[in-house]
Amino acid sequence: MNPAAPVPTLGDFFAAWELFRDPVLAALIAGATLGYLGVYIVLRRMVFVSAALSQAAGLGVAFAFYAEIVLGATGLFDEPLLWATIFTLLTTLVLAKPGRDRWLSRESVLGWVYLIGSAGALIVGTRIQQEAHEISSILFGSAVLVTPADLHLLAAVSLVVMVVQLFAARGFRFASFDPDGAKVRGLPVALLDTVLFASIAVVVSFATRVLGALPIFAFSVLPAMAAILIAPSVPIALALATVFGAVSGGIGYVVSFRFSWPVGASQAATAVMLVIVTAAFRSIRDRIAAAHPPHTSLRPAG
Repeated sequence: MNPAAPVPTLGDFFAAWELFRDPVLAALIAGATLGYLGVYIVLRRMVFVSAALSQAAGLGVAFAFYAEIVLGATGLFDEPLLWATIFTLLTTLVLAKPGRDRWLSRESVLGWVYLIGSAGALIVGTRIQQEAHEISSILFGSAVLVTPADLHLLAAVSLVVMVVQLFAARGFRFASFDPDGAKVRGLPVALLDTVLFASIAVVVSFATRVLGALPIFAFSVLPAMAAILIAPSVPIALALATVFGAVSGGIGYVVSFRFSWPVGASQAATAVMLVIVTAAFRSIRDRIAAAHPPHTSLRPAG
């Protein structure tokens, strides 16, 4: 940022709200949806699933540009959103495969997918110099311009996913955290797991195309971590993570504007600050509880 240039103010931001409205709304929607899904990701120790999926989506978008510019593909074959969805769904199928049927551990497969996605997108970017900036935006996030069509599509996908998640919320929680008990109750654990993975994959693929891989990874992990630190139960953690995700997306965009920082990095940094604040709150709460244990009666028996 030029030191001589005036520092943008919040007044400047709201004066230009018509320009920033769609990117901010897209970040709010993606942050809220991925914040909710992130509770499952974090509690099930699948943190790098979202990283691998976002990189796979980025590779799919880069491949779409390559297909259009180098291979001369037209129609659906050069549509970034289509390829982002295909790549993430294929990745989901690999990761959802039962452990006993895989040659390598899930962690190994995750590392392989992540490296293939990030390296592949960069390699493709060197072959299409005119879209190199767009490839960088996909990987690191610079949601400065979001078209109304992108916003509406992201909103529709997020709405469908959230309706499914809320409709079968108890089933998803049982299948995720007590699969044996869920099977005893007759719940289709495998189907619920597949739907959960597919929900994550679809939202990640659509949101990565709009916002970039870095903020999407942040939204799917950090708001959930912040919520889990202070929530007394999983349902409350899901609600808090939804709010924290939306805050990370919206406030992160404002921070980016105010300090002229990259959008994706600002949104990720905002989510990091939420984790720090909730961790501090948790530490203070635990210290107070330890210093003031519950009062117990010393009334003699009998």
